[in-house]
Amino acid sequence: MEEILHGSRSAAAPRTITTLANVAKGSHLGGIPRRMVLTTVGAITKFYGILLNNTKVHNGDTLLSLVKSRPPGTPLVTVSNHMSTLDDPLMWGIRGLPLADPKRCRWTLAAEDICFTNVFFSYFFRLGKCIPITRGAGIYQPHMAEALERLNEGEWLNTFPEGKVCQELGPLRRLKWGTASLIARAKVMPENYWNGRRPLLPLVNKNVDIVVGEPMVFDIPRLKQAAVDLASASVDVASSGSVSSEADDRKFPLLGSSMKNPNPLTKGITRLSSIQQVANTLETMKTNGADVPGPLLDEAAWRWIYTHITEHIWVALSEVTQKARTIGQLRADS
Repeated sequence: MEEILHGSRSAAAPRTITTLANVAKGSHLGGIPRRMVLTTVGAITKFYGILLNNTKVHNGDTLLSLVKSRPPGTPLVTVSNHMSTLDDPLMWGIRGLPLADPKRCRWTLAAEDICFTNVFFSYFFRLGKCIPITRGAGIYQPHMAEALERLNEGEWLNTFPEGKVCQELGPLRRLKWGTASLIARAKVMPENYWNGRRPLLPLVNKNVDIVVGEPMVFDIPRLKQAAVDLASASVDVASSGSVSSEADDRKFPLLGSSMKNPNPLTKGITRLSSIQQVANTLETMKTNGADVPGPLLDEAAWRWIYTHITEHIWVALSEVTQKARTIGQLRADS
């Protein structure tokens, strides 16, 4: 059964995206096509990474341990900067990484306007455990639910939270919220331009450094409670009529804040009414002796959680990226 998505972006003409949802299932034709694709791509990956380039993996044992030995049912999310359109799968040419194992191999989010433009591409990338994502469509688009389902099944998902290829040597661009939203809701090679264009095939005879960072663990229940506490603080500030100072913003990173407008109180009381409603609902449930499964969060609270997780990922990813650049420079100077 074939799933068709109709979409358009800005002024672009509407287009039809074929996602072949059933092909993504491990049971498709007994799993034989998927194993063939993963085995073939895995062999090509190792050929390019090991034989045609000088690839070094730093702290790779950490990744191998998490992929092979994490407790059953425990999801794994990895994030990477995005230097090349072929980062995935070429950067997975790590010795010992089970690329050909349909169960252990990673899932990844793939741009539908690149990987799902026709039936052939869709079939191939679906067999390769790719989930179609419409860039710019937000964190609640249909296939984000599919990614969340994979995590809830204990699968490994790799993401590129920058959202597109970036080869500049400056700081990482602002990360998208998609990865953070999946973490919060889940249960438990550089390329150069050639003649002004990206090369059609991966480059060879290059030095490639794959740097694996340290594991990150997010205490989601604690973050939910923190969001509720900050919501109460926001309501108290608004009720007192006080003006939030820069110091207040640092002490209370108010819900729904952004770089352009760090203090949402300047937008009025519209959000506070929903926050107060959540607080009142919780209090009523507790008074009536109802079983409260956990803090009830409004959209602003969830956005605060996503921002908190994204900021921590950005810091960790920036550190790993800088380490990779330093290693690359040392190799170039030697």
